[in-house]
Amino acid sequence: MELHDLIDLGRYPIDRPDAPAYAAMLADLRREIAEDGCAVLPGFAHPAGVARLVAEADAVAHLGHRSFSRTNVYFSQDDPNLPANHPVRQFFDRSNAFVPADNFPPDRPLRRIYEAGPFMPFIRDVLGEPENRFFRYDDPLADVIVNAVETGQGFPWHFDTNNFTVTLAIQNGSAGGAFEYVPDLRTASDENFEGVAEVLAGARDRVRVLDLQPGDLQIFKGRYALHRVAPVEGPRRRYVGIFSFVETEGMCGGVERTRQLYGRVLPRHHQRAGLRADALRD
Repeated sequence: MELHDLIDLGRYPIDRPDAPAYAAMLADLRREIAEDGCAVLPGFAHPAGVARLVAEADAVAHLGHRSFSRTNVYFSQDDPNLPANHPVRQFFDRSNAFVPADNFPPDRPLRRIYEAGPFMPFIRDVLGEPENRFFRYDDPLADVIVNAVETGQGFPWHFDTNNFTVTLAIQNGSAGGAFEYVPDLRTASDENFEGVAEVLAGARDRVRVLDLQPGDLQIFKGRYALHRVAPVEGPRRRYVGIFSFVETEGMCGGVERTRQLYGRVLPRHHQRAGLRADALRD
């Protein structure tokens, strides 16, 4: 399977970084990132590629870890030492399924995109990150995953544990499932608990909404933007592929968060706990 079997390289020439079309594409995407921490490439995967990705997701959807719980935006435990209205102490229903990364081998579509030679340099170019601060997520359960959402399910407000999240819309639900986010709500040095609390209380003045279509690629600074997925409606599952990148080589997911999302923890998660470049709550 070649990259052109999945991606519209004519529209998005990520394999030709010296081409004028690449420079023009990069300028547009960097402008989007600068404006709100999010860029979208409509139809990045062409229809035939989307069909391959849907078939792959259908084949492994039953392997997803389905969990029904209550979580805060940091996927952390409660802290009774904080005020009752503090964001750390506000928990919301979460009903979701993640198909772990060890179900996506190198010869299948999703990992073929993630590990393709030009893909990571392209994402790094869009984000303007140096090579020594941009790496694939070194997590055998979470570097390449599929989020499978069924009717009535969604994902509550949260921050990502990795700095840069790239998502590929594979299949939408029959209705619902909009992506909502608040760009740059926190920074590497400021949790902005007050701002987070305002959004959790219902403030909508900074919330942006995206209705992504199958094949759309989203490049997103999810570590600093609070975001959620609205509940899906109807019989068709919503599939989203998630590719993760980090600024610290060797970083993988935290123990508590990994257990919640994937139902299991590997020795690597314990060994590398706390290996990150910031001291944020999660």
